[in-house]
Amino acid sequence: MRRGSLVVLLTGQVMVSMDGSIVTVALPHIRTGLHASGALLQLVTGGYILAMAVLVVTGARLGDLYGHRRVFRCGLAGFTAASLACGIAPDGPALVAARFAQGGSAALVLPQVLSLIQLGFSGPARARALGLYSMVLALGVAIGQIAGGVIVSAAGWRPVFLLNVPVGAVLIAVGGSLPGGRERVRSRLDVPGVLILSTAMTALVVPLVFGREEGRPPWTWVCLAAGCAGLAVFAWHERRAASPLLDLGVLRAPGVAPGLFAACAVMGAYAGLIFALALHLQSGLGLSPLAAGLAFLPYTVGFATAGLSWPRLPAHGRLPVRGPLPVAGLLVFAVAAPLIAVAVRHGWSPLAIPLLVVAGAGHAAGFSPLVERLAATAGTARASAVSALTNTGTLLANVLAIATLGGVYLGARTSAQGLTQVTVLLTALLGVAAAGAWRTVAASRPVSAAPDVTLTPGPGPRERRRTGSRARTR
Repeated sequence: MRRGSLVVLLTGQVMVSMDGSIVTVALPHIRTGLHASGALLQLVTGGYILAMAVLVVTGARLGDLYGHRRVFRCGLAGFTAASLACGIAPDGPALVAARFAQGGSAALVLPQVLSLIQLGFSGPARARALGLYSMVLALGVAIGQIAGGVIVSAAGWRPVFLLNVPVGAVLIAVGGSLPGGRERVRSRLDVPGVLILSTAMTALVVPLVFGREEGRPPWTWVCLAAGCAGLAVFAWHERRAASPLLDLGVLRAPGVAPGLFAACAVMGAYAGLIFALALHLQSGLGLSPLAAGLAFLPYTVGFATAGLSWPRLPAHGRLPVRGPLPVAGLLVFAVAAPLIAVAVRHGWSPLAIPLLVVAGAGHAAGFSPLVERLAATAGTARASAVSALTNTGTLLANVLAIATLGGVYLGARTSAQGLTQVTVLLTALLGVAAAGAWRTVAASRPVSAAPDVTLTPGPGPRERRRTGSRARTR
């Protein structure tokens, strides 16, 4: 794959990743411009996340069935059209409908990026590409807040959406040069699986996104229980489906399940930190939205520096630094988070700048190598499964972190106390994630020293029954 193709993929990733957070800064202006209620503003932000979380697994499977390049470009076309509809929305309901369309289109784009990178690169080039992918995936929230503050301060809320239109049009035009990925799978879409998973994800995400503002009424707990039960039914169905929507067998590969948990946990910790810190900087310290967004620049610098440099570290030899890097990164992040809370407890301190750089570097070291290790362990045959699980897991982790840790922050007596409590919980979460990362590291060889392993998906239930019959006959 050429570098130009990687630029196209990562630009599409940036566009859909940052659109979840860029709107947050624009909400006061949207309220004034459209005379929107609080409930409608919740739908503007939550509708995008809900549609994307519900459909991202289906989007990954559609890439297998109809070609990753084709689905990527179709998703970009839908996202661009929905962005235009958002930018010219005459009222609140029209904006909400367009945001749902944006989220559904983003669910087509996101999983194709990781799948095409995994299928189009190999060896050290794949490590570098995955490092850039991880950086874009993780920093989309921070980039969205910074860009949102700049755009809204200069031109209002509508350009937040309209700027996607020319960018999307260019990506669609040049997207035809992308590699097509592997040969399309000759099978049907698992429609019952789509319905079961969509229902379960809706039941999970709706109370997490909207329940906090409603005071956690009983229906939120009923929905959460129903969502968990729905995921169990989905797993049972997928084990018996002739053409499953999601290859859950990838979770049985050595180190994949704990590594996936660690990757999702660090993304959840990041979402919780950025949520609580942004509110503290604005509500507690009185910074403007633009100043609060710019305060995260040191974090992005630390992440970018570590994200771009870790693939060059030795993976074997006398000093195999890359092997334990995920564990070390998570522990560094765990130590830096509460120190940031101390530094900005009563006012902005210059000490917060190096601490944010260190936290960003720890985040990158703990997340990016894990994503590469998971992709290498699963192999190209299960690229879509890893992409779907990574994107769905990180989305759920973000929503769950904001719902729980956001509740901790908002329930504290003071802003400073809330930020401190959140960072203490993040330290505990990152410690558990480091244990999961250690299990992944112990279960696999250094990625650069290992061949490009392809795990062949196991036989479906019908093939297993026939295999068992032949074995009994012999």
